[in-house]
Amino acid sequence: MIVVTTENVEGKEVGQVLGMVRGNAVRARGIGYDFMAGIKNITGGAVSEYSSLLRDTREDATQNMIGEAMAMGADAIVSTRYNTSSVGQGFAEILAYGTAVKLKSEME
Repeated sequence: MIVVTTENVEGKEVGQVLGMVRGNAVRARGIGYDFMAGIKNITGGAVSEYSSLLRDTREDATQNMIGEAMAMGADAIVSTRYNTSSVGQGFAEILAYGTAVKLKSEME
């Protein structure tokens, strides 16, 4: 599945717009993340524990979005965007969304 943030796929032409697709994922931080982040708050520096948590959550959301697009028969997702929100104390949600499209084949 081609996933891009642009409105078009370079070198390809959109044949049909299938509609919006979404995928979300929610993860809890956990006490281990909070402990390590607390130490970083004192000593300074990047909080790699939270970075990896958000990276993994973003990947899950992307895969969920791709699954929805595949079910529609899409070849690509264009105009992909991400939104992050807190859905409760210690919980982060990432929403991935974009437009599922069918690309024109070389024969068309």
